[in-house]
Amino acid sequence: MPPRGALDSSRGETARSIRAVPARVSAHRHVPEPKLRAPASEPMTDRSPARPSFTVVRADLAHTAADPSLNGAVVAIGNFEGVHRGHRAVIAVAQARARALSRKAAVLTFEPHPRAVFNPDEPVFRLSDEPAKLRLLAGTGLDGAIVMRFDTALAALSAEDFVRRILVERFAVAGVVVGFDFHFGKGRAGSPDFLEAAGRRHGFTVDIVPPFSDDGRRISSGAIRAALAAGEVETAADLLGYPWFVTGAVVHGDKRGRGLGFPTANLRLDPACGLKHGVYAVRVGLNGARHDGVANFGRRPMFDSGVVLLEVFLFDFNAEIYGATLDVAFIHWIRPELNFATVADLVRRMDEDCGLARAALARMPDAFPPI
Repeated sequence: MPPRGALDSSRGETARSIRAVPARVSAHRHVPEPKLRAPASEPMTDRSPARPSFTVVRADLAHTAADPSLNGAVVAIGNFEGVHRGHRAVIAVAQARARALSRKAAVLTFEPHPRAVFNPDEPVFRLSDEPAKLRLLAGTGLDGAIVMRFDTALAALSAEDFVRRILVERFAVAGVVVGFDFHFGKGRAGSPDFLEAAGRRHGFTVDIVPPFSDDGRRISSGAIRAALAAGEVETAADLLGYPWFVTGAVVHGDKRGRGLGFPTANLRLDPACGLKHGVYAVRVGLNGARHDGVANFGRRPMFDSGVVLLEVFLFDFNAEIYGATLDVAFIHWIRPELNFATVADLVRRMDEDCGLARAALARMPDAFPPI
């Protein structure tokens, strides 16, 4: 068995900084260029540093009353699928504007995913479900998030009514920040230009954040999903700014791994998960601690029961964790699922996988999502 790999005791983002041109600002105020990562000298700890309280306000069109905690805030509006590097740039502009106005900074986002409403029969591979998205948003230092229920009634709202009923009457926003390609309202009639004009009429500032250049690549949720579908988890991490992760409860399996000398923690992921089936080096968060390991995602060709599972083998770990919730971050692709001639061949390959996983994780000791 390979020597024990050091368990991770640090955290941080691995993203390179994004180069962006200054934002268009309807109020003609200067918005500082956002900083997307902490200085390299900032100490890293296993547990998150103390953060300001993060408030979640839920709202829908059916009720006029809503928690007023985030009224008067500067809001960044969007779906924030994955809270990737481009999203964080938009959030940073909102935070800068909020500081300039001495207001809170928040996001206005939508649940469930709009594609699930418009195409209910088509599975949606979500980079982050609602709980994960809120954890990632809290990690940016925002004051909170307004989660609007997305349904057919909200989808049918005109752009003007969205501004008047939600931004002005419901939340009395001090400012709005959106990406350059943001559209809203029935038929996507609300454009950035429309929003700027509405801000002048209603008295709130509007910042339009332009496209980003990152070595010629556009950062998008679609590009990240494509990378994960190809098993390119390091490319996905570069686009996201952190390793992609899933969260789930440990369930009982067939105990076959234990008999082979590799007891696994089994998680059932969303059936719409589009991650490529295969073996990965992973880093796992459990009860505030981090553990290195190797994981197989898929059907296990030698023992295929038709059930897709994520099976995680934690290095140097011996505890009963059925029912526990794990955060599993995918750090490095090792190989696709394979069918072996004998169980002995499988065990030999699993030993090799462990060695490759330990080596990959040792090269990236700080890799873990900012949650």
